[in-house]
Formats: sequence, structure tokens, C-alpha cells
Amino acid sequence: MSNQLLDSTVTPKFLLSYSFPTIIGLMFMSAYSMIDGMFVAQLINTNALSAINIVFPLIMLAVAVGMMMATGGSAVVARLLGEKQEQHARETFSFLVITLTIGSIFLCAIGLVFLEPLLYLLGANDIIYEYALHYGLLTIILLPATIIGIIFQIFFITAGKAHLGLISTIIGGILNIVLDYVFIVHFNMGISGAAIATGIGYAIPAIAGIIYFSFIRSNILYLVKPVKHWHEFFESCRNGASEMVINLSQAIITFLLNNIMMRLAGESGVAAITIILYVQALLSAAFMGYATGIAPIVSFNYGKGDTQRIRHVFTISKRVLLIASIIACLIGLIFATPLVQLFTPRESPVFTMSIVGFRLSSFAFLWMGFNIFGSAFFTALANGKVSAMISFMRTFVFQIIAIFVCAYLFGVNGVFLALPIAESLGICVTFYYFRANKNRYSYA
Repeated sequence: MSNQLLDSTVTPKFLLSYSFPTIIGLMFMSAYSMIDGMFVAQLINTNALSAINIVFPLIMLAVAVGMMMATGGSAVVARLLGEKQEQHARETFSFLVITLTIGSIFLCAIGLVFLEPLLYLLGANDIIYEYALHYGLLTIILLPATIIGIIFQIFFITAGKAHLGLISTIIGGILNIVLDYVFIVHFNMGISGAAIATGIGYAIPAIAGIIYFSFIRSNILYLVKPVKHWHEFFESCRNGASEMVINLSQAIITFLLNNIMMRLAGESGVAAITIILYVQALLSAAFMGYATGIAPIVSFNYGKGDTQRIRHVFTISKRVLLIASIIACLIGLIFATPLVQLFTPRESPVFTMSIVGFRLSSFAFLWMGFNIFGSAFFTALANGKVSAMISFMRTFVFQIIAIFVCAYLFGVNGVFLALPIAESLGICVTFYYFRANKNRYSYA
């Protein structure tokens, strides 16, 4: 059934319908993370919201490993299915799940041992340290379930069951929202309640994946006795390197933003950048959902040797992304005020700073979708080197340069301008690699 779906005729309707559950799923995950921040900001205070962003780089370091194995492994498994090596694909999938589970527990242990000194290193001051400590401790304890859920969400797509990943994400999101209110308001657990609610919500896809892939054998992809396919393991790491780079870069960039904004504008500055990152994550999730959602189609047809279908995916995707990029930018410019007001009242010093920052940074959406698609597209073609280079340049090199230069020249507003400048430079790299590799893969 999965092979038949991946082997379908490529049309705009097919690509959008195939990726739709992933788009909605990732947007929903971002939305309930944003709602989590809203509860913390409105029911506790904006200092607690700042503390969440201080902890965020630690979470992203662990999530980076999960995304690397999930996206890179999905490309390898989808290619094996395209080559009619179904049993090999199942064994590789099972081995990746086992290794990621062990790795996530190891990362959890390291995080717990070094949590307290790390918080000060990440930018916490005495005002928000206690908030950050309580949130970080519980979040790291629940992190293995989050990481395991990531790999199952991606492989639901590969198995042609993206709707199951969507359903589990929605259930987890609703549960998170309900528990946020219950733990913070009724049980008076403060920021610790928010951490527990978020961890439980993210654990639902992990539970759903374990149940489905362990007991449902009617689909082509399910868990079997793992075989040590080290070649495929390292190939998955190479293929998924770009997604790991994205998340590691996001952790480092968040660390830099927190420290620079703390220096320029104190806790209010950190709260403002946190609000902007929340809303940006919601809109960029649509791009990530589309790119991730269609990746198995590219990988399957690459393994099959069907360059015509890959060409159709590439051509249609450019048109889809152009329209989506304009819409995302307009949403950021037009709806900045009501979005920011969800987190903080108009009279707050955080409000004005967030409005200006969100409007300035919204121009990044004009290029962001193409950059995300470019990285995911080359991952799907098993070219982790090019994919990683695109991600590394746009999410790390260009952003670091832009943050320091713009902050020095323009202060707080320069920090907000750094993202669109970095994405503008990144699109040059993406288009260069599109042009340089078009004959090799025949997608244009």
C-alpha cells in the first residue's frame, strides 16, 4: 500500500494532499508550543517565558539528534523500498529506532548532570534562574519520549500513514493545552506544570508509534528484530546532517540572541525575542511540513530511477513555495499586533519591542521556504553534503554574522533584521546548488 501511494502520478493535488498531514502536524506542534508560552506569559509572567527560551537550546541539541536520524533514515528506508528491498528496509528502520532510544537516554543523563552550570552559561540571570531550573529539569527528564516521538512521526510519512502522525500530534497538543491549564491554575504548579504538560503532549506520538509499528503488520513498514546495518546507520547520519545542522544552529542562535538581548534590553528583550521565535516557528512549520512531507516521494523515485517524477516534484514545489512565501510574509506584517497581544498586554514594555521586531523579521519568510525545501530536497536525494551546506550557511554562518554586525550597527532592531538578511544570503547558496546539480539529478 505504501509503495503504491509513493508510486502515484505527481500532480499539485497529490503533493499537497500527501504533505498536508505533515504540514498540519508540524504547525499544530508549533501552535501548542506557542500556546504553552501563552499560558506561561499570561498566567505566570514574562520572566518565566524568558526562562523557557533560556532552556530551549538544551532541548534543541537533543532534538537535533532525533531529526538527523529520522529524516536521514527516512530517505534511506524509502530508497530501499523503491529498490524492492522491503526486509532490508524494515531491519534498518528497527535498528535506527533502537540506537536512537539508547542515545536519547544517554543525552538525558548528561543534561541532568550538567544542568545547573549550563543555565548560567546560556544566559540566565538571578531573576529568571529558578524558573529556568524548574523548567529545564523536568523537560530533560521527559526528553527521551520527545526524541523517540520524532522518529515515529517521520516514519509515519514514509509508511504512507502521515494521518496517524497527525492524529497523535493533535491528541498530544490538546492534552498539553488542557494539562497546562490544570497544572498551572488548579494545581498551582507554575512553570513546572508547563514543563510536565509539554513533555506528556510530546510523548503521545512516541506511544502511538510504538503501538502501530510493533503490532500492525499489514503495512510494508513495521518493527522487526533489528539487524546491525551500520552502513545504513552512517548513511542516515550523513543524509540527515542538514536537519541536525538546522537544529544545532537554532540552539546556538537562540543562545546568542538570548545573551545579546539580555545585554541590550534585559529580561524584556529576551521575552520579546521569545515571542517572535514562537510565532515564526508556527509559520515556518508550514514550509518544513511541505518539504518533509514530500521527501519520501523524492527518495522513492530516486531509488526507482524515475527522474521524470522527480522533475515534476521540483517544478510544482517552486510554484507552491512562491505563493506560500508571499502569504507568510503578509501574515507577519498584517497580523503582528494581535499575535503579539496573545502573549503580553499593550501596556507592557515587551509589547512595542515585539511588534517592531516581528514586522522587521517577517521579510525572512520570502526566502525561508525555498531554503528549507532545498535542504530537504537534497537530503531526499541522499546528498547529505549539499543539504548540510545549505543548512549550515543559512542557519549558522549567515545568521551569526548578521546578528553581530546588525546588533552593533542598529542595536535591538538590528537583532530583528538579522534573520531576513541571513535568509537572503542563504537563498543565493540554495539557488547555486540547484543550478550546479540539475544535470546530475535531472530535476530541471
